[in-house]
Amino acid sequence: MRILILGADGYLGWPTMMHFASKGHEVLGVDDYSRRLIAMQSSSEALMPNPNLEERIKVFKEITGHNLECRIGDLKDFRFFESLFSEFTPDVVIHYAEQPSAPYSLRGYDEAHYTLTNNLEVTHNLVWAIMNHAPDCHIVKLGTMGEYGTPNIDIEEGWLDIEHKGRKQKFLYPRQAGSLYHTTKVLDTDLLWFYTRTFKLKVTDLMQGPVYGVSTPETDLDDRLLPNFHYDDIFGTLVNRFLVQAVAGVPLTVYGKGGQIRGYLNLNDTLQCVELACMNPAGAGELKIYNQLTETFSVNELAAIIKRVGDSIGLNVEIKPIPNPRKEPEDHYYNPKNTGLLDLGLKPHYLTDDLTASMLEKVIQFKDLIDESKIMPRVIWNK
Repeated sequence: MRILILGADGYLGWPTMMHFASKGHEVLGVDDYSRRLIAMQSSSEALMPNPNLEERIKVFKEITGHNLECRIGDLKDFRFFESLFSEFTPDVVIHYAEQPSAPYSLRGYDEAHYTLTNNLEVTHNLVWAIMNHAPDCHIVKLGTMGEYGTPNIDIEEGWLDIEHKGRKQKFLYPRQAGSLYHTTKVLDTDLLWFYTRTFKLKVTDLMQGPVYGVSTPETDLDDRLLPNFHYDDIFGTLVNRFLVQAVAGVPLTVYGKGGQIRGYLNLNDTLQCVELACMNPAGAGELKIYNQLTETFSVNELAAIIKRVGDSIGLNVEIKPIPNPRKEPEDHYYNPKNTGLLDLGLKPHYLTDDLTASMLEKVIQFKDLIDESKIMPRVIWNK
């Protein structure tokens, strides 16, 4: 297939480019390096040094012989977006090109405004580029489980059958996001559903839980191919933050009571899920929604796993609850359904002790680059 990847320089975007190229697909990646710039501006740089997208592509070609192409530009510019489609008419667009941090979206007005305008404008431009230039193209967009919040009922896969006063209808599952970033993802879903039912687009929306990990078959070829592994309080996902804290000798920062439960998945499983979505496209006028997770854990459970495994390899890990900087329930019901991708053939990589140890060993290789000042919460919205 001809695959256009938006946000190709990111933690997920770059491994996705390599994954599909290794499978023989024709891949064009697009990015404007805004994530790198934001990370520098907020002192939230990644742990491992990452060459820019053009340099990564050269390294990947030298090692594997596979070709990748990239373009650097702002996807909020609709004319740039259109030029991509005139040059490279895709069969599928994988949409990662959004500001992905809840804390960043609540850091201040400028950060909130950027999150809102960037995320919605890029999605809207994508819709119009497809309608104007590639109406048969399938959109695979990365949503987030955070759209649902933590309701006191089971979380279905995107849709809910409602019976009210003797009548029935299927609706999008009610959303109650806990940050501005997650709210933009809710608005994305609403935008895509409007255009899908109105103009017969083909859309798959993947409600992804927090991703952890640093290794894929392609990144293992050379450290210059590693993804942007963030461990800070703004862009670092929970497991990745805890891994670095364990290696650095910083007590694991459990926010509040630590009872917050989420659905997690390994980086390799994100690649599997995105590929399964691409290979099983939505039909015209269909919005497919999958809950993209493999396991659920509370913060306390994850801290206990990393302490146990860290201690077993001599790290002497401590756990230290701290006041929760976020406005969120700390003790709640959480039961998301996630059978859709499993039915398509997803083979999960579970968070075993061996996998946890391998991630810790990888982080240890870069221990001297850890900046402890990036770890503690710097954005507080639980006031």
